[in-house]
Amino acid sequence: MLDGRVLAEHARALLVPHVETAVIAGRDGAIPDLPRGDIGPLGGIAGALSYAASRGFTSVLTVACDMPWLPEGLLTALSRRTSAYCPDAPVLGHWETSLLGNLLIHIETVPRRSVRGWAEAIGAIPIPAGAPIPNVNTPQDLDTL
Repeated sequence: MLDGRVLAEHARALLVPHVETAVIAGRDGAIPDLPRGDIGPLGGIAGALSYAASRGFTSVLTVACDMPWLPEGLLTALSRRTSAYCPDAPVLGHWETSLLGNLLIHIETVPRRSVRGWAEAIGAIPIPAGAPIPNVNTPQDLDTL
């Protein structure tokens, strides 16, 4: 909890000004990871791409739930290009839904399942954050915010 809200709600609030629909993928989210739940962030991105494509969207803007705020203008910069990612925190990205098949193949064939590795493999445009991005992985991280 941060300021009375779970971290995922902070992430959703970051997205709302930039997207038509904001949803949560992964563990306790409404959208399951693909192709299964043990993939990590790429599974969440794959689930989001599938969900978006099935509803007629052409792209997905992703934010990790453990980043309660972002540098000013970063999501705007990412949302202007597809496919693009933040090399300082690669799960921050804007991905074309047409990449779902490519991502599923990447997940099954590449041993190291990193978002950066996939982003580089598809030629996504790197957009630096320009400032530090908080990342909450432990209670101690939360205490420092």
